[in-house]
Parts: sequence; structure tokens; C-alpha cells
Amino acid sequence: MSDRKIKNMEELAQASGISRPTLSKYFDNPHAVRKSTRERIERALEIYQYRPSIFAVNLNRKRPRNIGIIVPLISDPFYAEIVRQIEMRCLEQGYWAVVLSSHGDPQLEARALQTLMSLKIAGAIIAPLGFQSNTALIRDLKARVPLLFFDSRLEKLTPFVGSDNRQSVSLLTEYLCRTGAHPTYLGIPPVNLNAQERRDSYLATMHRLGLEPIVIETETRSWDFEEFGYDQVTRMINRKAFPTQTILCASDRIAFGAMAAAYQKGLKVGRTSDCDLRIAGHDNHPLSKYMCPPLTTVAQDYQKMATQSFELLLARINSEDEGSDEPQEKDVTLLEAKLIMRDSA
Repeated sequence: MSDRKIKNMEELAQASGISRPTLSKYFDNPHAVRKSTRERIERALEIYQYRPSIFAVNLNRKRPRNIGIIVPLISDPFYAEIVRQIEMRCLEQGYWAVVLSSHGDPQLEARALQTLMSLKIAGAIIAPLGFQSNTALIRDLKARVPLLFFDSRLEKLTPFVGSDNRQSVSLLTEYLCRTGAHPTYLGIPPVNLNAQERRDSYLATMHRLGLEPIVIETETRSWDFEEFGYDQVTRMINRKAFPTQTILCASDRIAFGAMAAAYQKGLKVGRTSDCDLRIAGHDNHPLSKYMCPPLTTVAQDYQKMATQSFELLLARINSEDEGSDEPQEKDVTLLEAKLIMRDSA
């Protein structure tokens, strides 16, 4: 190890005797230089303890290797797992993921979009907040780099990979009607198209089955789904206003709050004859199988959503690099969900 402090790649080139272009080539792709040269560079890095700035290296590249990712809540295990899988795909393909969270706040989402535009990125994968998103900023980002939405979308603004809400909610509604009292619908707060599509699917399925739909209406625009579910069900219990003994929650996180409210009010949740309520969710949140009782839900395909989102974005990036105007993917990719039957309903 040397006592000399190396501040940048130019100083490393002078100290090691390795040309600046060769060092740049190595940092872009270590296997792009000869083995003997690679070993010399790695010895110099060890001696001088030099580590280049990833962002500085990226700025000097003709073809950037950063992928921007924005999600509503990185603390939500659903988004955390999708991001983890996209990050792994990025690493496999030689890209670096820049992950930002909007924390359910449209102003923070706007700041995250502006941050991506200030960086040199190859493309971006975004789960937008929805109706409160700044579409002008999203259009601006789309004009600069290939862009793809996942999980939720803003109409036909950009290609999208997500769950088929019509199929998933219909599947769950039919199951609940077939196995017990038909469900009262407790939807996602009206924050995005998922809320609208899932509600519409419930209504259409109930009408098709010849049953009267029952929807708990709300104008609350909150991303704190657990608190929302808890407050709504607590209010219903206090007013003794349960239309049926079954609640279909449009998100597992809402179901978590609903189950907590039932427990605190002394109601038993489950599908046996001695239970007071059946509660089902949507998403197959990573914690749903550990609830008490385990939550009946429909499972989104996390792996396929992450894989297809990355592959479709990469196809657009490669198409742009090659100067092709041909479309590389469908505008909308909808993934079917699977029914997961557990003890809550």
C-alpha cells in the first residue's frame, strides 16, 4: 500500500505508468483489456487504494450503464422484492441500479424524476404514484431516455408491465362467493389506476354472478394502506355496519389493517363456522402467509414482473443504440395472478 493519495484517474495513470485510455477501458469492462494489463491495473489499485466514482465513470461513457428506478415505498416488501430482482438483472447485464423512493408523496416523486434527469442514465423503470404524479416531468424524462412503468401506469403514457386486475379480482370474487357469504369490497384509496381497475372488476363480476355489489366508498388518498384498512373496519365494527361477513380487500396491506381491527374488537377471522369474519387480500404480499390466520389472497408474479420489465427496457435501450425505430415490445403486458387459499377466507 502506498502513502500517496490518488484523487482521480489521471493521477493513477501517472503513478502506475498505465495510460488513461487503458484505465478507462478497464473500468468500463475489466475483460476488455488483456489479462496481463488487467493484473497490472488491479495491482495498482491495491497499492494506491483507488476506487473511481461510479457516476464519474458513467459520465465519461458514450453509452451510460445506469438504470433509474422509482417506487412509491421502498419499505414495502412488494416493491423491495421487485427492486431486488431488477437490481440483480442489472448486475448480470453490467448495469448499475439507481433506486429512489417517492414515499407516497407527489412532490418527492417529482424530485426523484428531476434527480434522474440530472444523471446520465440509460433508461428508467418507474412505479408511478398515479393520479397525483407530475405527467409533464414524466414526459420530459421519456423524451430523454427509454422509460417503462411497472405495477401501476398512467394511461398509455409509456409501455407497462403489471398484473391483470380484471382477471385477479374476478378470480378472488368468484372464490369468495362460491365458498361463503358474498364479499363486501374494501378498495385501495383512489391513488392510481389499480384502484379503479380492481373496483371495476369486482363490480363486473358481482353483476355477472347476479349478486348485488357492496362497495365501501372513500375519497381518502393515502398510501398508508394498513392504517386505512384498520380505520375503515374499526368504523364498520363500531357502527355494526357489516353488510356481509366477508371482506374483499383490494390490497394485502389493507387486509393487514382490517385483520388488526377485527382482532382488537374481539372478532375472530377465518373460514370455519365459529368465525365472525372472512377477510381476503390481493397481491400475496411477502408477509401475508405469516398473518394470524394466514391471509387468503391472489398472487402477483413478482419474478416475471421484474424480469419482463427489465428485459423490455433493455430491448428499448438496445433499439435506441442501434438507431431502430421498430417497436421492441407490446405497449401493455398484463400478468395473470394465482389464487392462494389460506385460513382467513
